[in-house]
Amino acid sequence: MADQAAVSGGKTGSGTNGSPEGRVVGGLADFGNDVATLAELQGKLALIDLKECLGKALIPLVLVAVGLIVLLGAVPVVLLGAAELLAAALRIGTGQATLLTGAVVLVLAASVVTVAALKVGPAFSSFNRSCEELSRNIAWIRTVVLYSGRSVPRR
Repeated sequence: MADQAAVSGGKTGSGTNGSPEGRVVGGLADFGNDVATLAELQGKLALIDLKECLGKALIPLVLVAVGLIVLLGAVPVVLLGAAELLAAALRIGTGQATLLTGAVVLVLAASVVTVAALKVGPAFSSFNRSCEELSRNIAWIRTVVLYSGRSVPRR
């Protein structure tokens, strides 16, 4: 096929590869490749951090969920039963016994939820690593863009 142009297979210096335009295009291609690689690595690091975060937070979140479900299901039964027992034992009215029982159960439930919720917060510290790496990558990209094309001063 005589009407087709020949394609150079590598950087041999012939054509535009040795020209300033060719070096700019090659530099941009290398830079784009580096940015794409950084984005891929940043995504992988974020995924690793997410898995670590879920690993740390899973048990406390399950405990909070189970604790809340048990509290919701047991509160009416426990309150009424304990109030009846307390009213009979102390010879007080059912209303007073119900209020006293409800207050004690609320304090205990709030304590369990508070302790479990305190364990969830530190689990998200795993993302600090991704944030720091993203900041370093953005700083690198800014530096490359700022200083690209400038000649390096000789000493």
